[in-house]
Amino acid sequence: MIEIKNLQKSFGPKQVLKNVNLQIEDGQVLCILGGSGCGKSTLIKCLMRLEEADGGQILVDGKDVTKIHSEVKLASIRRHFGYLFQEGALFDSMSVGENVAFGLKYLTDVPEVDYPKVVKEKLALVGLKDVEHLNPSELSGGMKKRVALARVLAVSPKCILYDEPTTGLDPIMSDIISDLILDLKHKLHVTSVVITHDMHSAFKIADKIAFLYEGRVLLEGTPDEFNRTDNPYVKQFVSGSSHGPIQMKLTKD
Repeated sequence: MIEIKNLQKSFGPKQVLKNVNLQIEDGQVLCILGGSGCGKSTLIKCLMRLEEADGGQILVDGKDVTKIHSEVKLASIRRHFGYLFQEGALFDSMSVGENVAFGLKYLTDVPEVDYPKVVKEKLALVGLKDVEHLNPSELSGGMKKRVALARVLAVSPKCILYDEPTTGLDPIMSDIISDLILDLKHKLHVTSVVITHDMHSAFKIADKIAFLYEGRVLLEGTPDEFNRTDNPYVKQFVSGSSHGPIQMKLTKD
């Protein structure tokens, strides 16, 4: 279980996270919604300690990771997490197989002789076969996302953090990625935290949804509770309307 209690984070005078509270059960899919600049990306970076929180707690299986400062202990905590970057972040100079195997050397005790077996297994989990020899430049956008996910799975994380997994994909491929997230939940019982603007995907995959606005959680609940809410900010975001209390801001997380 992951518990986030009164999490705070500022960059200079700008407070990005303002007493955020969330609870993520093991094996659960939590989708985090919110406009640009609301703190979504900062939140998951704090989870992995890629950013230092200014206040509050992040409890992973009861251990407050914000209090850990030893690099060795931090590395151990980070092994619980896998991070799927928005653009996949594959290494162009490596083959697909080499990309998937990349973390095995640094994050696991898997013998090098077993790398090909692990690569094949994880690619099969994301629906890819016989692509180990290809270069990333030979892949479609959807295939790149799946290869990047196979690389995450290779190190057997307990929790996967997805940063906009369907961005840049057509509706059919976006739905395939959503199905894949659900499939991994059922097969591996992995916990998933998904940042997304894709409302169709969020309502399909989420056990729970959290809506961030200006650094605060305005609503946390099931997809059904989001459909029934009277909160004007949430209703506007879910409907995608330009009319409502939320005004466009040209900022980034």
